Amino acid sequence: MIPVTPGQGWRLSVQHTTGYRYGKEVAASYNEARLIPRTTPRQLPLGTRVTTSPAGRPIRYVDYWGNQVVAFDVHIPHTELTVTSSAVVETSPPPLAPPEPASWAVLRDPGATDPFTEYLMPTAQTPTHPVLEEVARALAAQHDPVDMVVAAGNWVRETMTYRPGATAVHTSAVEAWEVGEGVCQDFAHVGLVLLRAAGVPARYVSGYLHTQPDAPVGQVVTGESHAWVEAWVGDWVGYDPTAGDVPGERHVVVGYGRDYADVSPLRGIYSGGSVASLGVTVEVTRLA
Repeated sequence: MIPVTPGQGWRLSVQHTTGYRYGKEVAASYNEARLIPRTTPRQLPLGTRVTTSPAGRPIRYVDYWGNQVVAFDVHIPHTELTVTSSAVVETSPPPLAPPEPASWAVLRDPGATDPFTEYLMPTAQTPTHPVLEEVARALAAQHDPVDMVVAAGNWVRETMTYRPGATAVHTSAVEAWEVGEGVCQDFAHVGLVLLRAAGVPARYVSGYLHTQPDAPVGQVVTGESHAWVEAWVGDWVGYDPTAGDVPGERHVVVGYGRDYADVSPLRGIYSGGSVASLGVTVEVTRLA
């Protein structure tokens, strides 16, 4: 069954700073930022703001997956681009009980799963692999679809070692699984491969995690973006393979997609010079 840790809702402040440093002055850049937390049944953004330096001309829109995007372009010469997102979000604990599970027969009925076809297909970062397909079949033979979500996440957690720097943002699930190491992005990608191979529609979730379960009000943690999975088993349920828990009041959802490429925090093109990442700084603070 889905493990649930009882708790109360939290109010969280998130500040995310990222950007690029160019090898020489560039004349212009065109960018998209996916940094604004979503409104979901278990979280409510109370205020969001995205700023850039140099200042750009921002346009907000909602992408194909329902994520908020801030698109902006900079037309003055610059050697560095900094993007900062600030948000205050109220979150809720996970439900006290999982949804009534759909049967495997329901998940194999095209009438039920056709709306989620894109969450069943492999992608560049979640490709199929014969061994992982075999693992998925074995897990599915032992679990109903709801329990399969947990079983797949726990298999990843038990099989792979969390090691920052072992992979990069473009590493595929198979590449990370073959080296047996990775970060939350890789854990989520491998979990998606297993769930989709079993016939469970599953999506990548990008967001943030306050890593201290018993954090007092005012507690600040510094980290990076976080990632986990959600699967459709009659309703959407989430599981965090890295933390080994159901997403709850400490998790903030920013975006949904098929894999990391659909929800990368910052992407763009520019004119002139080489580019290096400024890195990422994330501060998550419990306000209440």
